[in-house]
Amino acid sequence: MARQKEFDRVDTLNKALEVFWQKGYAATSTSDLLEAMQIGRQSLYDTFGDKRSLYLEALAQYNDASVTDLLRHLKGDTPLAAIDNMLQAFASRPRRDNAKGCMGVNAISEFGTGDEEVNALRDASARRLNRAVEEQLRAAAASGEIGADTDIPQAAAFLASTLSGMKISAKAGASIATLRAIASFAVRGLRG
Repeated sequence: MARQKEFDRVDTLNKALEVFWQKGYAATSTSDLLEAMQIGRQSLYDTFGDKRSLYLEALAQYNDASVTDLLRHLKGDTPLAAIDNMLQAFASRPRRDNAKGCMGVNAISEFGTGDEEVNALRDASARRLNRAVEEQLRAAAASGEIGADTDIPQAAAFLASTLSGMKISAKAGASIATLRAIASFAVRGLRG
């Protein structure tokens, strides 16, 4: 009779996520994962497959949680206020949360565009965030907060690049005040 797993899969995945987030894929050893996850080698393989499968699952979970958190803050009295709230919420995270950077941006730095599975995860989360931001931008154009002739996809790409830059700046040690100023500057720039 097979032994039942004696660990919580989600909790164990989160422990692996933390290791990958801190060290990256290549620098994380199976031993690092086993120690952090507090499971045996066979349990890792039986439950998650190999190291790469575990990494992809952890990255997917991170991306989903990250976008969900950003979208939770994409609310405000006006469409631009909603965008500002989202950027300010990211900027205001405690510095300890920023020290590891963004796992998604870290993955781009580590893999570039050469890994189709990592690209697919990145693209899916980017599309989800972009749709919501574009919706706010269309509402901002309709209400006159930004020019009616604003190129909505281009403006959304600008905000995505701003957010990525803020994530890298946060990892490099930028202060909360600096990140908040960048967020405010980006939103002011949309007003033209």
